[in-house]
Amino acid sequence: MSAISVERVSKQFPGEGRPAVVEVSLTVEPGSFVVLIGPSGCGKTTLLKMLNRLYEPSSGRVLVDGADAAAIPATELRRRMGYVIQQTGLFPHMRVEKNIAVVPELLGWERARIDQRVDELLELIGLPKTYRRRYPRQLSGGEQQRVGLARALAADPAILLMDEPFGALDAITRTRLQDELLRIQRRLRKTVLFVTHDIEEALRLADKVAVMRAGTLLQYDTPLQIVTRPADAFVADLVGADDLLRRLSLVQAGAFVAGRNLPPGGPDEPRIAGTESLRDVLSAMVGSPTGGVTVQDEAGSDVARLSFDELREAVAPSLTRAMGAKT
Repeated sequence: MSAISVERVSKQFPGEGRPAVVEVSLTVEPGSFVVLIGPSGCGKTTLLKMLNRLYEPSSGRVLVDGADAAAIPATELRRRMGYVIQQTGLFPHMRVEKNIAVVPELLGWERARIDQRVDELLELIGLPKTYRRRYPRQLSGGEQQRVGLARALAADPAILLMDEPFGALDAITRTRLQDELLRIQRRLRKTVLFVTHDIEEALRLADKVAVMRAGTLLQYDTPLQIVTRPADAFVADLVGADDLLRRLSLVQAGAFVAGRNLPPGGPDEPRIAGTESLRDVLSAMVGSPTGGVTVQDEAGSDVARLSFDELREAVAPSLTRAMGAKT
């Protein structure tokens, strides 16, 4: 069963000339990380807010674990979904421990259970327990964002909605929090829907990417397919059709070899983690005595050997388009 199924959902705001979202359909599998991307005003945040009924669809329907979201009381639905926004949404008059405990307290958890959960989450997001008594103003922007994530996870929801959570942070902090989110996702296997306007962030984090424009869904596919086989000129421009090295840098080696049934390489070949990019693979190939590189999984086990031919296959469709555009 899908965690979330969106069926021809549209949203028309009163007084607006055109719909904010136009008959969008997509399926989100349990435990997957889906990123919604597109320019400002494309409808990605509107679509996200229809999933937890902050906005009600004008037409179509949203299914959550097979049940029509419209039939679930809005308060109950929102408590089943963690929600993280760019400004963190922390209550400035509450200490960190109280901010994290908001939903468990609404659910009537016992005090001991709440205290244990706060400590667990502080450890999970990499903050010391001494932060329990701090106020949001005493935290950096990145620390506030971590607390916002902890609050969203407090009641252990199966689904996590994130609306440009790292958009206001500097590049270094943003990258660190992306790494932290990926670590948490690998550990907890939550279903995540993440809104961003940054294609590099989208392709780095996502299992699948939904590209939107003017309220419509242009393409919904894996990062590899989005990068190598964009649906149209807009998607190609979004991912940088002419910059092949950049494309390689946005695709993880592990995602690329998944399902390809490639044998591992010999003992003298360079090894590279599956979380590294295909650009890193290309760099390693330069120094490889055989011209190949073996990709490893998180446990350090050999998964598959990549040769230059496989990399060329990955970028060939893009290269063909790029060369055609110049002639």
